Amino acid sequence: MDVKNKRIRVVVVDDHTLLRNALAKLIDSFEEFSVFYEARNGEELKEKLKKNMIPDIILLDVNMPGMNGFETAEWLYLHYPQVKVLALSMSSDENTIIRMLKSGARGYIMKTAEPEELLLALNSVMEKNFYLSEYITGKIVGGLNKNLEQPDDQVLMTDKEVEFLRLTCSELSYKEIAEKMYVSVRRVEDYRNALFEKLKIRSRVGLVMYAIKNGIFEI
Repeated sequence: MDVKNKRIRVVVVDDHTLLRNALAKLIDSFEEFSVFYEARNGEELKEKLKKNMIPDIILLDVNMPGMNGFETAEWLYLHYPQVKVLALSMSSDENTIIRMLKSGARGYIMKTAEPEELLLALNSVMEKNFYLSEYITGKIVGGLNKNLEQPDDQVLMTDKEVEFLRLTCSELSYKEIAEKMYVSVRRVEDYRNALFEKLKIRSRVGLVMYAIKNGIFEI
């Protein structure tokens, strides 16, 4: 088997050809990653996915004509939840970031980021299921703080679910969280799925946002 085929497959979706090609070359230079294919927009991505061209990660531009990043992320969450979406944008507006994460993205990275941060983000999304830089986390907290006087309706959670929720806000992987809680990874997944259902949340990032907004975890 070709060594490249063993690498983690990434798809780059961006309507700007020069940027898309440059990102593809950069990602191909990373030892553990390779670009599976590129797409100009959400519609082209959908067509390729329907041909069973399923990647591990999709680096998804937020602002695209036609089917934008929000719509594409929501569609991916419904049809290909196993694919990890890393949002890419020039915008650092907290509402844009929060909306993208609520749409199902596992992380958010700026187009102005250094190559080292892109590699860190790709690794984090694969290993820990989410990525947020300190800068992006600060923007999210700033946005949430505007509405802290109106917390979400109280949801009944078990002590173990609350403990899991707090640990989810750390850099620990689910396996490491299971070790901290002295339970199996399967049990941790049960806590996660129960909270997804109770809180109507789609991702780990969403759990972190809920915990911060409701005072369960403090930055």
